[in-house]
Amino acid sequence: MTGAPGLERLSLNTATTKRWSLAEAVAGCVAAGVPGIGLWRDRVAEAGAERAARLVRDAGLTVTSLCRGGFFTAPDAAGRAAALEDNRRAVEEAATVGTDTLILVCGGLPEGSNDLPGARRMVVDGIAALLPHARQHGVRLAIEPLHPMFCADRAVVSTLGQALDIAEESADDDAVGVVVDAYHVWWDPQLDRQIARAGSRIASFQVCDWVLPLPADVLLGRGHVGDGRIDLPRLADAVHAAGYRGFTEVEIFNQEIWDTPGEQTLSELTARHRDFSARLSSQ
Repeated sequence: MTGAPGLERLSLNTATTKRWSLAEAVAGCVAAGVPGIGLWRDRVAEAGAERAARLVRDAGLTVTSLCRGGFFTAPDAAGRAAALEDNRRAVEEAATVGTDTLILVCGGLPEGSNDLPGARRMVVDGIAALLPHARQHGVRLAIEPLHPMFCADRAVVSTLGQALDIAEESADDDAVGVVVDAYHVWWDPQLDRQIARAGSRIASFQVCDWVLPLPADVLLGRGHVGDGRIDLPRLADAVHAAGYRGFTEVEIFNQEIWDTPGEQTLSELTARHRDFSARLSSQ
């Protein structure tokens, strides 16, 4: 599927239309002319990996990523071994559904611990243990740094520079890459330099906007492109200048958007993307 005019490199992350099943999300993308889809493992699990693969393949969609692996941090060896086994399954699921990109949300502080350097070492060790399996299946590990407010519970990797340090320590080639997610990295004063440094290690570019006021659950403080405080055209220009030519994946966590009918969300999302693309081309 090539995508409707102006949407050729657009991907819907299934978290954006949270109430849709995978089949509904696939049908919605086809109807809206959106050629890419980023899958979350819960939707793949509901359908079954083989059926999920058939759904997207028969629709002609490109699977731009699978989310998520990671959560390598655990308070004991048994927990870390279980996390590694789950990550191996995630790699196999990614290969099955036809994507070469597994996004890693690396995990927060282990329960009962405040040893941040130790947790970060667990992430490095976990990626090192997972990498041979990922290489065997042709799957790239994409480290996603999360905004520092999620350091304790979701990701001890907080900046793009930190993610790149881990990627470079883990692999001499691009088998370990990074995710540039606008919501998580836009605030970073080193962002332009780190995007340029990332170059071919950029495995995924995800967009949404930072909206105010933030809700009580800050995880849901994301909005449609253009509704918030992020200079997304400038960010996209930096990612493009670094050599990235992949899809722009729209991933929005927002209760109001989740409560909106999926078709309406897709209509708004595609309109915003066309406007976003037009502003980029005019710069």
